[in-house]
Amino acid sequence: MEEYSREPCPFRIIEDCGGAFAMGALGGGVFQAIRGYRNAPAGLKHRLNGGLAAARARSGLVGGNFAVWGATFSAIDCTLVYYRGKEDPWNAIMSGAATGGILAARTVCFSLDVVRSC
Repeated sequence: MEEYSREPCPFRIIEDCGGAFAMGALGGGVFQAIRGYRNAPAGLKHRLNGGLAAARARSGLVGGNFAVWGATFSAIDCTLVYYRGKEDPWNAIMSGAATGGILAARTVCFSLDVVRSC
């Protein structure tokens, strides 16, 4: 069964990146607002201000992380569609595995402070 509702490959990367950013920013904003509310000093005014400040400070960062994941996944998926010549569930499976590996390798390299050797 072909999927006709999606954009062609070059534009799919941008669409998926934007959608992932929006999803991460909204979800991260809700999560960070709850976290800020719980960690703020007592009093409703302080708690609401703490929740709003935490959401403004961190929701963009969470959205950006989701956007990186979405763009990487979509770029690998489009590459696999081009090389394999067909669009099937195996492309998504391999794209997810490769994206996880790339992002995990990036995290390991920067957390161990061995950027020169990675």
